[in-house]
Amino acid sequence: MELAKLVDSLPTGTPLPERLLVERAHEFAARQHAGQMRASGHPYLQHCMAVAEILAGLNLPAAAIAAALLHDVVEDTSTTVADLQREFNPEIARLVDGVTQLTQQVARVDKAGAPDPAPALPGTITAQRADTIRKTFLAMGDDVRIMLIKLADRLHNMRTLAHLPAAKRQRIAQETLDIFAPLANRLGIWQFKWELEDLGMRHTNPARYKELAAALQMGHGDRERVMAEIVKRMERELQLQGITADVTGRPKHLYSIWRKMERKEVTFEKVFDVRALRVVVHSTAAEAGEDEQAHERREKLAIANCYVVLGLAHQIWKPIPGEFDDYIATPKDNFYRSLHTAVVYDDGKTLEVQIRTREMDQNANLGIAAHWRYKEGNRKLDKSFDQRVEWLRSMMDWRSAVTDGPEFVDALKSDLFPDRVLIFTPRGDIIDLPAGATPIDFAYHVHTSVGERCRGSKVNGKLVPLNYALHTGERVEILTAKRGGPSRDWLNIELGYVASARAREKIRTYFKLQDRDNNVVAGRRMLDHELKRLNLAGVLLDELATEFNFEKADDLLAAIGCHDLSSHTVINHVVRQLRAGQTDEARLLPPPDSTRHGAPVETTEVSVLGTGGLLTRLASCCSPLPGDDIVGYTTRTRGISIHRGDCPNVLATREPERLLACSWGREAARSYPVPLRIVAFDRAGLMRDIATRVANEHVSIKAFDMQPDQGHVVLMQMTIDVSNLAQLRKVLSGIEQVPNVTEVHRIKPGKT
Repeated sequence: MELAKLVDSLPTGTPLPERLLVERAHEFAARQHAGQMRASGHPYLQHCMAVAEILAGLNLPAAAIAAALLHDVVEDTSTTVADLQREFNPEIARLVDGVTQLTQQVARVDKAGAPDPAPALPGTITAQRADTIRKTFLAMGDDVRIMLIKLADRLHNMRTLAHLPAAKRQRIAQETLDIFAPLANRLGIWQFKWELEDLGMRHTNPARYKELAAALQMGHGDRERVMAEIVKRMERELQLQGITADVTGRPKHLYSIWRKMERKEVTFEKVFDVRALRVVVHSTAAEAGEDEQAHERREKLAIANCYVVLGLAHQIWKPIPGEFDDYIATPKDNFYRSLHTAVVYDDGKTLEVQIRTREMDQNANLGIAAHWRYKEGNRKLDKSFDQRVEWLRSMMDWRSAVTDGPEFVDALKSDLFPDRVLIFTPRGDIIDLPAGATPIDFAYHVHTSVGERCRGSKVNGKLVPLNYALHTGERVEILTAKRGGPSRDWLNIELGYVASARAREKIRTYFKLQDRDNNVVAGRRMLDHELKRLNLAGVLLDELATEFNFEKADDLLAAIGCHDLSSHTVINHVVRQLRAGQTDEARLLPPPDSTRHGAPVETTEVSVLGTGGLLTRLASCCSPLPGDDIVGYTTRTRGISIHRGDCPNVLATREPERLLACSWGREAARSYPVPLRIVAFDRAGLMRDIATRVANEHVSIKAFDMQPDQGHVVLMQMTIDVSNLAQLRKVLSGIEQVPNVTEVHRIKPGKT
């Protein structure tokens, strides 16, 4: 787009000074980016113009367009924010500074010429990249224009992604699917969302993308003919009813087709909305100078006609039971409103029908950006806009409190981007929570004091545990104490008490305000508990504190006690230190539970220093597990036997020359036997409850033995198969929650 066309595309009524502002921004960007080229070989200024053009299509005001033209000058040239303040104004400088997002020390990986970090596993986000994403969202602040500029920037980068190396394309595309397409969805900008998703799929799953594209193209002519007949039929019926509406065949996008095929486990031919009809109902013509109440009356009449159209669709074609959704009466959490139904067309195939008003259609396509389109029409719907912004702000009010990059990405996915559940309060109000939310999440959403004093909950009138996963439509009542605070167990991710980052940060804030001595005691108890039950001995707290940049051990323990630092993070660090002391290759291995950001890689289970291709097996006397300090023992006929470093058989050997240095390879998709010792007071159903807890973690029980001790106390030994220490911790936590169990830990080699 030429500069003249860009200026002409500004909203009607844009004053001359603002038009000149855009021209000045273009001139400044051209001067600063002079000589810079993209990976495609095109001048860098073309990217800036493309981003501005995308935003002009949303009808954004001149300040946002100018900031789009300048969005990379601070990051990629010698220009500073202070320069922008002098050349333009504080608003432009603030917008550009927000979009810049990152400090000079953090490498960009989605721009041409940026350094390419070490390859990540498919579908993963590295810790460094996660921290980059965290800084990005912190920099965005609460100004929606900053988010829109960033999305437009990412959209154009995705359109030109083919010019980058394959590994970089894969990583950026996966990040787009994980973060930026869901963000566009949460902002309600459908036209951004579908294109980001389709482009992301093209580079992350190219084979499937080509397959679906070919399938769509194969029957393109027949589908077009059938859709023309469907549109004409609906138009005739609407004309008979005196309803004015736009009837079109709704385009279906490859990524959404693929997701529905995966979700419903059906073939391409059975995906409902490959053929889809959209009916956009018109409201009556606006009168000159009408007020907001008059506009609302016209919109209500259009909504009533939407339901008339729904009835017509169900009269013309047979509706499919269970496929009707009323998002007008109950909007989606991103304010999307429409009627959805599925019917059986004359040829026996499924047709999806969407029915909405023109205002709803504009909101669906432009989302939060529709605010500026309304302003151009001289109608003030700022109340709706403010509601959207306040909703987005409340969704992310935990941003500044989370300092760990991977944790931030996990929280982003859980709070901002997942499927949502709609929960009713006892008074009938609707609370919007992330999927998997618990009564504690609900309580903290209502009010911090309700969350802190939460002691129980009822769902639909029945008592449920506090880690119960809520479902849409349930009515929740929180049982509170008069005083008190949250439990530290609520922050134990293995127990599943809290799913939302918002509730998690409020709980952490509570413990940060507690007495330091109490936090030190609590931290010591938590760390000792983890070390003891996993049998990780010989940890020096002073050295560990130094490695985490604390002056002394008490500072480390206080951070663990107030949940600034997770005890699991410390445990994983200890495991990494054990591995680092073995071979150079082991230094590159991830911690046992780092696979939460991606799937494990199949490689050799054990690496033996100085050898290759030899048969190895895990010794049954000590049952080593990935993360343990291990050593190899050369047998005479069965290759190398792998033992724990503290195995009594290894320590007692008289032939030390047969010992070999070993290290764990990356966790393979197999399991390892681990013996456990459980102490409990006997009762009916005890074994059943323990077995249920183990099965809930998809872990197999290989052996079980129970002996009475004295009185009503029983001692149990159980051997389970687990993949890594993270899974073992979950099993141990689950067994600890079983009533009457007093102790559970991993059996040390040579002991019972």
